[in-house]
Amino acid sequence: MDTEAIQIIKLIASGLPYLAIVVALGVGGSLLSTWLKIKNGYPISSSWGIPMHPKGDREAAERIKLLTNENAQLRAEIGAVKDRLETVERIVTDRPSKLVSEIDALAIDKGGHA
Repeated sequence: MDTEAIQIIKLIASGLPYLAIVVALGVGGSLLSTWLKIKNGYPISSSWGIPMHPKGDREAAERIKLLTNENAQLRAEIGAVKDRLETVERIVTDRPSKLVSEIDALAIDKGGHA
């Protein structure tokens, strides 16, 4: 090899780390930008700047609708269970004599005999 070719190779080799740093910063910046867009709810754009929206099909929309209805039913059921549990806890933690007197008071109010 002649000395001119060796000098060119040395020049390229000395600039290669700087080139790698520039490429790494560019890729890292692009990843950070995309992550911030996703995190904050902005649409992701293609390389031509056109926003890319997720494609929704009818099946997915129907599934979401069914899950939403099921979620509402389960929440209502949990509310009813909580109310029942509060009543059971009150019965268990109250003194037995107090419970008997309340039952007797209810029986008298409804026209029964104590």
